[in-house]
Amino acid sequence: MQFHQLAYFVAVADTRHFTRAAEQMRVAQPSLSQQIRALERDVGAELFHRIRGNLSLTEAGETLLPYARRILADTESAYQAVRELDELERGRVRLGATPSLCTGLLPSMLASFRAAYPGIELTLHESGSRDLQTDLSEGALDLALIVDSRLRDQTRLSTQPLLVEELVVISAKDRPAPIRRGRMRILDLKDEPLVMFRRGYDLRDATINACRAEGFEPAFAIQGGEMDAVLEFVQAGMGIAVVPSTVVRDRFRVTRFAEPGLSRVVRLASREDVEPSRAVRALRDAITGYLANAAALPRGTRSLLRPDEPG
Repeated sequence: MQFHQLAYFVAVADTRHFTRAAEQMRVAQPSLSQQIRALERDVGAELFHRIRGNLSLTEAGETLLPYARRILADTESAYQAVRELDELERGRVRLGATPSLCTGLLPSMLASFRAAYPGIELTLHESGSRDLQTDLSEGALDLALIVDSRLRDQTRLSTQPLLVEELVVISAKDRPAPIRRGRMRILDLKDEPLVMFRRGYDLRDATINACRAEGFEPAFAIQGGEMDAVLEFVQAGMGIAVVPSTVVRDRFRVTRFAEPGLSRVVRLASREDVEPSRAVRALRDAITGYLANAAALPRGTRSLLRPDEPG
């Protein structure tokens, strides 16, 4: 009894036709028929009733069929397990993330993953949450770190909440503080020139929507930048900006908002209809494991993965 004979047998049992089974298995029909005959000789019984225009399983065929299916399934599982072991040595993961996450949390997370799995090739795609969701749904990415405020109705995507990031106001240290003391209100942004991100950026929408909720349109000192550009413009004294606390460095003055403040939820997105490779699962587990460790998180972030916190 050989593996390919069992595969041919199951194909004939499913199609109830030798020619269609041969086409499905991509072999010549006479060759498939010979292998079925050889299998019948091995098991010592006919497996099919061959009546013109009608093909059906014999009692022996009915008995063999579930065992054959199980052997084929177990063999495929064995091949997959071996392939997955190889994936951890030479696999590839395509990860998408927003620019603010690339500037803030991602470097330390990926450094830990790289140390654990040096053989896995990492490809990073930096873009806004909407574009990342599109790329993920179209199969261009394996995983994406996206922001809750930019979620789209993508039925093929599943998302897992990871953490809450506090949004704060940054300004140049050599310029006057936006307020003299205490915490800022959203209304205090009314008379401040803002360094604003480009259109389509989730932080731009979050800031403008918060201002509009207080009844005013914000004034821009300059707009259209990515994260790195916004940070440089603020340091040059062109204005203030609302950014996640995770991107803040010592070179800035930081002012927090009064309660309830501004925040956003970061989520890990993946395709529901695609079984992830072992390399992808390894990165997913590394990201969630890192963020579940509260000691590793910077100030202004709160993990949603800890058992004692809502998730």
